[in-house]
Amino acid sequence: MFIDDNLFIIMTHSNNHTMPDDTIPYKIYVTEDEMPKQWYNIKVDMPTKPAPLVNPQTGKPVTFEELRTIFCDELARQELDETTRFIDIPQEILDFYKMYRPSPLVRAYCLEKKLGTPAHIYYKFEGNNTSGSHKLNSAIVQAYYAKQQGLKGVTTETGAGQWGTALSMACSYLEIDCQVYMVKSSYEQKPFRREVMRTYGANVTPSPSETTEVGRKINEEYPGTPGSLGCAISEAVEAATTQDGYRYVLGSVLSQVLLHQTVIGLECKIALDKYGVKPDIIIGCAGGGSNLGGLIAPFMGEKLRGEGDYRFIAVEPASCPTLTRGVYAYDYCDTGKVCPLQKMYTLGSGFMPAASHAGGLRYHGMSSILSEFYDEGLMEAVAVEQTEVFAAAKEFARVEGILPAPESSHAIKVAIDEALKCKETGEQKVILFGLTGTGYFDMYAYEMFNNGVMTDYIPTDEEIAESVAKLPQI
Repeated sequence: MFIDDNLFIIMTHSNNHTMPDDTIPYKIYVTEDEMPKQWYNIKVDMPTKPAPLVNPQTGKPVTFEELRTIFCDELARQELDETTRFIDIPQEILDFYKMYRPSPLVRAYCLEKKLGTPAHIYYKFEGNNTSGSHKLNSAIVQAYYAKQQGLKGVTTETGAGQWGTALSMACSYLEIDCQVYMVKSSYEQKPFRREVMRTYGANVTPSPSETTEVGRKINEEYPGTPGSLGCAISEAVEAATTQDGYRYVLGSVLSQVLLHQTVIGLECKIALDKYGVKPDIIIGCAGGGSNLGGLIAPFMGEKLRGEGDYRFIAVEPASCPTLTRGVYAYDYCDTGKVCPLQKMYTLGSGFMPAASHAGGLRYHGMSSILSEFYDEGLMEAVAVEQTEVFAAAKEFARVEGILPAPESSHAIKVAIDEALKCKETGEQKVILFGLTGTGYFDMYAYEMFNNGVMTDYIPTDEEIAESVAKLPQI
């Protein structure tokens, strides 16, 4: 007997929770015809554009010719584009998206009931693909443009391993080579994520390594370091620029990546509009900024154009508090100082965050787009400690049935906090957050939390001051 998906969800919850009077189903999907056919370039609607990338050798804005030595040509164009509001998604990418998109927008009725809150909570679940996260949305695009350009392969970095997994899948599908530099702490903590990448044909190297000049230099300067995204980026860029037929691709931070991830927010808005729902608060975890930027883009666009108002909250780990304790300045995007300079909130490219379990959020900087939003007061930011994050993840898993990734759980923590505030005030606010991926490869972290041995680390003011004192003078 065929059972409708929404009816199935209702039935599985029937033992302890009946369908509320609300007409909103547990899962809201857009149809295949309604899926976004274009990415939204939010830079067009920003009154103050993000500051340009700068060539550290010349001190001048990076040109297309300079960018194309690192990135694929079309991606370099997208990175610099501030005039094209909507960019067509190639049909081959749309066809690939249909394998796992649209992703579900879920009304968290069970979580609402457990919290006893009048708030309505929604989450956009991006973990419903083999890579387990939102990263595939951009990975397939970047691999596609590399293939179209006739390249042999691409190099990249990965923190928690979600980006590396997504890129290895995309490259396998398109039959091009994939070389991944994985942050050493994650390489050691998450062997199964590493093996998924290798299964898809990727060559995975722990970073910092001894295979690149910059890796050897970082190991010498920071003996025994667990690595960072900044380290891994440096190695991946060096690998790309020293091999013929290769380009570097990035899973977050850059404008091109946020552009591709706007399919998340666009789908959200289409789904919510179907039921006349408007979120009051939109929350996302923030490492480099790709998932948060993609989620909030269409809503922020309305805010910038004066068509609506929303409250946006970026959630970052207290161990790597880029927005909440960093400075807004030009800095290197990588630890090895081989990438262009970007104006962003930063802790300094040499900042080595503690080996927290949210490996995808251990980045010293932030997207220039999100940095500009935060600097203008258009977006808030909050830093949370990892034991609180895992407590929220455990509560969510028990009532919503999804084991969330540590990164995603930062958004869950603050969504719960905001829902409890509504309980205190009696306000019926609508909360939307991004559930970026699943945590089934993060069981070592969950084991530490369940055993009561997980600890929190917060860098001192002195540590941060020492790092930002070394920022380049631009």
